[in-house]
Amino acid sequence: MPLAGLDIAVIAFVVFVILVLFAGIKTVPQGFRYTVERFGRYTRTLEPGLNLIIPFIDKIGARLNVMEQVLNVPTQEVITKDNASCSADAVAFYQILNAAEAAYQVSNLESAILNLTMTNIRSVMGSMDLDELLSNRDTINDRLLRVVDEAVGPWGIKVTRVEIKDIQPPKDLVDAMARQMKAEREKRAQVLEAEGARNAQILRAEGAKQSAILQAEGQREAAFRDAEARERLAEAEAKATKMVSEAIAAGNVQAINYFVAQKYTEAMASIGTAANSKIVLMPMEASSLIGSLGGIGAIAREVFGDNGPAQPRPAASRTPVVRNPFDPSRGET
Repeated sequence: MPLAGLDIAVIAFVVFVILVLFAGIKTVPQGFRYTVERFGRYTRTLEPGLNLIIPFIDKIGARLNVMEQVLNVPTQEVITKDNASCSADAVAFYQILNAAEAAYQVSNLESAILNLTMTNIRSVMGSMDLDELLSNRDTINDRLLRVVDEAVGPWGIKVTRVEIKDIQPPKDLVDAMARQMKAEREKRAQVLEAEGARNAQILRAEGAKQSAILQAEGQREAAFRDAEARERLAEAEAKATKMVSEAIAAGNVQAINYFVAQKYTEAMASIGTAANSKIVLMPMEASSLIGSLGGIGAIAREVFGDNGPAQPRPAASRTPVVRNPFDPSRGET
């Protein structure tokens, strides 16, 4: 059945409505922002989700990724403050905060950020010495982040991080630094060894000092005790001499015999115990020694007889008579 003119018009209208709906409905994915232009002029920004625009009047201008993005900075040559040449590369992280400014304030956003970062790397690293450059990488990163972020602020961009990946000095400079480091470590080792030897000598000297002090104190104590012993011995000798003198003055001859016998016995003991004396041949008055011992016994009997009861003597005991074999007055038996 052929279609009438009205049916064709209805079908065309329905198709037109469908096309208008498809042209006016826009879906924005998460993490993106779309700018809307009306007759070439920016009007608004579409948020993630389902959005409606006026078909054939409004159109999508720029589709921008607002997630944090990474930008690799290629290797470039840098001359430091002390005229040392080195190469460095970096990586930058940025995020779009204002889609309209990022789309309409700068052309070719990534290229602009890249060139700006490379320029500031040369400026920051060129103002530092090589040693400072190699040891203060965090400082370089902070300065680069502050400078680049301030520069891209009007573009609606936030630079979150700028990191120096690698710094490569020339090979001859690396060799010189290695030799310097080795010499510094050897110097430090020698200093530590010298300090250790000095501390050891100090400790040994302190030990010798304490040992000498203790030894001197020991000798002083020994000398003090020796002097005290000699003093007591001298007092005893004086007391004994006084007692013997009093006994002699009282007419007791046995006391002098006791005194002489004591000294005689001590002299003979010293001669017998000498280290260089093996055999001693000498005449001695044995009868005088025995007589003195007899005098000592008599004194003891007198003392015990005066101060206590006398002990009974056995009937068969008697005092032996000892004669001196060298006495010329002794007759032959």
